[in-house]
Amino acid sequence: MNKKILLVDDEKGIVAIMKNYFEMSGYQVVTAYNGQEALTKMSCSPDIILLDITMPDMDGLTVCEHIREHMSCPILFLTARIETPDKIRGFSVGADDYIVKPFDLDELGARVAAHLRRENRKHTQSTLRFFQNMVIDYAKREVSIDGAAISLSKKEFDIVALLSVNPGQVFDRERIYETIWGLESDGNSDTIMEHIRKIRAKFSALSLHSYIETVWGVGYKWNG
Repeated sequence: MNKKILLVDDEKGIVAIMKNYFEMSGYQVVTAYNGQEALTKMSCSPDIILLDITMPDMDGLTVCEHIREHMSCPILFLTARIETPDKIRGFSVGADDYIVKPFDLDELGARVAAHLRRENRKHTQSTLRFFQNMVIDYAKREVSIDGAAISLSKKEFDIVALLSVNPGQVFDRERIYETIWGLESDGNSDTIMEHIRKIRAKFSALSLHSYIETVWGVGYKWNG
């Protein structure tokens, strides 16, 4: 499957040039022209994001902070700013790289390809995780306890994956819902309670260990 790029820049001419270049290179391209639109387009689950810093209403640094609450894909800032404090702040909010304008398209393409290769290696190296008597294979989307396979729906597995790759981190219902279902989906966070209940029932049939812990008044966390 072709990798998906989200391009975010308020300069439509630059977006058009990048979109044409990356589509010619075989990528799927999604575009946004301001910060709020970028957050809306996150439901497309991009593999990498090219994000302009200087935009009206919501700048790229703020957008990056919001994205990092939900996704870990590479984020490359497009910017004319080259001062060290700006770079430090960008990295502190979750950026992976800086591309200084004006940039060479072939160099930009090479940077994007390098980050995607690194991301692919990271996922390849960590497709299996072991928790107590449970094994999760993220590549195959399979969960087993003491060798017995557990049948999970797509959304149930997505919830297990989100919590288990962030053990100990507390997720409230709204954040889980937005991450799994997307910002534009109809429904509400009560759906999470029902899915968690079903997951726990399937786990408890094979293990006494409580893998998903309720943090009362806050949300849920993975207890591996």
